[in-house]
Amino acid sequence: MPQSLASLLQSSSIVDDDEVLQAANAAISSNKNDIVAQQTKVVALLKLDRFDDAIRFIAGCGDSLASHCALEKAYALYKAGQIDEAAAIINDSGDNDPRFKHLAAQVAYRAERFQDAASIYNELVATDDDCDLKINAAAVSAQQEWLGYSSKIGGGIPETFELCYNVACFEIAKGNYDEATKLLQRAATLCKASEDLGDEDKQAELRPIWVQQAYVYARQGNMKEALDLYTLLGSTDDSDADFAAVAKNNHTLLSGNTENPYIQQREMEAVVAAAKQAKLFSYQSLRLAKNVYVTDLNAHKATGVRSKTRKELAKETQPTIQSNYTLAGVINAAASVNQGTAQTAIRTLQNATTKRSLDVGLVLAIIQLQLDQHRAGAATATLESLFTRLEKIDTDEARDVRYSPGLVALSVSLMKKHGRQNAAKAEFSKAAKHWIARKDAAAYSSSILTESGVQLMRSSDTDELKLAGAAFEKILERDSNCEIASAGLVASLAVLDGSTAAKHATELPAVEDLVDDANVDALLKAGVAVLPGQAPTKKRNAADDGNSAAAKKHRRRRLPKNFVEGQTPDPERWLPLRDRSTYRPKNKKGKKKMADSTQGGPVKDEETLELVGGGGVKVEKASGGGAKKKKKGKK
Repeated sequence: MPQSLASLLQSSSIVDDDEVLQAANAAISSNKNDIVAQQTKVVALLKLDRFDDAIRFIAGCGDSLASHCALEKAYALYKAGQIDEAAAIINDSGDNDPRFKHLAAQVAYRAERFQDAASIYNELVATDDDCDLKINAAAVSAQQEWLGYSSKIGGGIPETFELCYNVACFEIAKGNYDEATKLLQRAATLCKASEDLGDEDKQAELRPIWVQQAYVYARQGNMKEALDLYTLLGSTDDSDADFAAVAKNNHTLLSGNTENPYIQQREMEAVVAAAKQAKLFSYQSLRLAKNVYVTDLNAHKATGVRSKTRKELAKETQPTIQSNYTLAGVINAAASVNQGTAQTAIRTLQNATTKRSLDVGLVLAIIQLQLDQHRAGAATATLESLFTRLEKIDTDEARDVRYSPGLVALSVSLMKKHGRQNAAKAEFSKAAKHWIARKDAAAYSSSILTESGVQLMRSSDTDELKLAGAAFEKILERDSNCEIASAGLVASLAVLDGSTAAKHATELPAVEDLVDDANVDALLKAGVAVLPGQAPTKKRNAADDGNSAAAKKHRRRRLPKNFVEGQTPDPERWLPLRDRSTYRPKNKKGKKKMADSTQGGPVKDEETLELVGGGGVKVEKASGGGAKKKKKGKK
């Protein structure tokens, strides 16, 4: 009778996964219904990174093995990129096993549901102080910051290079580049000092640290230091497709040949080829697509860019504010007016709105051109025209676009530029009412609800205070740990509902905790930043009565250039030049003077003219009319 797999494994010391797989296959060939052997084979395939083989084997063994290996199947689907199928298995399991929760968090992270992933990791970290959980939780927080969602990471100095690296990415997303540099340098030091890694593994772990440090240097304008790191890195080819795509893209842009755009365009084609094998996040794919479009435009391939973006726009029903379609609209507009003047470009794009009236990217391109020409009024009219078209479409999707955070922020900014403060507040009110009433509100609605609540709670109007409180309550329904929403709710309800405000006030952090790490001396030394304001104009006092003399405008005295203090001015200064006593006509020179001489010539009749200031001037006497011709006598 053949031995079971369990007895075989107990009587041997197998450390190689291939050998475990061979032993499992041998046991299964003897007994096809050996569930332990089947599970062992699945685990061995997973450890060998043969995820597709594991999925096929589980499917071939029927429901019995699938029910016993639900976790393994979900993990295999997750690693194979079948995120939705993995999430479905996890949801159907309904298991509170921490292993399922950990996998559920990883699936949510890969599906870019970072809020869900953060919630799961916070729950796991609260009950388990495992370092891997902290590392993954830090990665989730970094991704939330990249997408503009508020998040936080527990304090303390990271003790492992993985955690240090993820915290550095979190600081990069927040724009704290100096702090990120310190953390990346610490991560590199910890990695080099690690006793658990061999030399090859250390070099593999250092490569992403160097790429992130090069990105930080580039953001700080230190291009030479960034390129030096890529020289240290060597080739950007790597077995990790994600790393290769990001490194190639960044290196190409840093060392791009601006003098010859065709070379840079060819290098970007290599980046695209590497990205096809990678599993980039949506915001990474969006930036890569933008880089490809821009390099194509620089290489004078506007026709191809127009064709690609037109096909991209045709995939989605307008209106939409999805980033890839908005980008396609902007790039299509740029390709349509490539190398044209601003005024010509505006006319061309305005004509294009007759066919694409709901294309948000196209409208934003027009507004940008108008603002570049300092035509804020025309830009406001263009945006309001888009709002009018969106409001005519009575669908939730159109209203979501109308009150999207970006468009509301642009509208408010233009209104404030014209001094329309009340109109800006009304815009916030309408946006808040829409997102409060929306049942399945998008995740990005929290940002506009927060800003609307902050603006409305400053009002003394009861209705606006109630609306602000409702906005903060809507945020707390999704994220009960949002401290900004809790503080805003307390502030807005302090006058209207004191008991409710007091209840939420107890959940706020203490003031001492908020200012515990504040450097008072540094704040005092830095001073207070004040925005430059408009100089106040002096208001004229109204006239007391009609009898007061009208204010006369006094002319500034203008003195002659040759004025000398104390010298009596010339009394003839008001006379024409010829009438002054000092006037002397210009002497005739040369032959003209000789012709006027009296020797051998007729004597001119002259007379002396008396001048007003005294003296006289000799002038030639006018001759009388010519002698009259004698009439001929009659014969």
